[in-house]
Amino acid sequence: MEKFVRTDLACEYAADENAKRLNDLCHEERIEGFRVYRMRIETPADSALLNKPIGHYITVECNGIMMRGDCERQRLSRLLSDELVDMSSQLTRRDPDGEFSVFVAGLGNAELTADAVGPQAISKLVATRHLREHEGELYRAIGCSALSALAPGVLGQTGIETLELLRGVVATVKPDLVLVIDALAARSCDRLAATVQICDAGVCPGSGVGNHRSEISARSLGVPVVVLGVPTVVDSSTLVYDALRSAGIEKISPTLERVLENGKSFFVSPKESDSITSFFATVIAEAIHFAFVGEEMI
Repeated sequence: MEKFVRTDLACEYAADENAKRLNDLCHEERIEGFRVYRMRIETPADSALLNKPIGHYITVECNGIMMRGDCERQRLSRLLSDELVDMSSQLTRRDPDGEFSVFVAGLGNAELTADAVGPQAISKLVATRHLREHEGELYRAIGCSALSALAPGVLGQTGIETLELLRGVVATVKPDLVLVIDALAARSCDRLAATVQICDAGVCPGSGVGNHRSEISARSLGVPVVVLGVPTVVDSSTLVYDALRSAGIEKISPTLERVLENGKSFFVSPKESDSITSFFATVIAEAIHFAFVGEEMI
């Protein structure tokens, strides 16, 4: 993919000439009325070809979900919950139960609407780890897993790399699984408010907007990591490039290429960005509750 085209979505991360291999790796199914795409990148060659780390990527398409009402929202939450349970069980070789511990990290800047999916989702969660420690009888009666959660902020706010903060929490909490929530960048505007991605390959905060931070993954934290993300922005250079391609302009002049690569591009989010962030924060929080806590705690 061209260097001025940015996306965090594995299903978009292939140049046209690699589309056949992408199709070979990606399998589609329909669950509860939603299209679900599963991609497993298992070899270094495919990782290099698609410019994505080795791992399992699940993309759920949910076009128009914000207009469909609470029942449809909860159907999406339950689908995501099932995928979270399945992936976490595969990674930890354990089913979520009263002995299972999950730490949820909501990445992003709560002061920037398009980047606030993680922090807003954290604010909607009900933590239960402290109940296991201090209210054992109540904890066992609920029948949930031990859930702890934190919105670590961003480097510019704390002066501390997110990875450093999460390492400290993981060392103290000792979770079986780390679940990371993050806002993503998409290549296509059609993906905004219409896609959710789950993967076990980790995440580099800010990579979708060209602001790479230290990788958060099983390698860097020492425990299995699942990343759940929603695309909320599109890079302006990507928009221009795709508009030119749609108009049949395949060759980019050196002058235009310099403009697209000059580092002064900006990121575009829909005018309904606040509603999108709030809606998907609710969807994600519900999915996590269904997976690890139980409906009675929502």
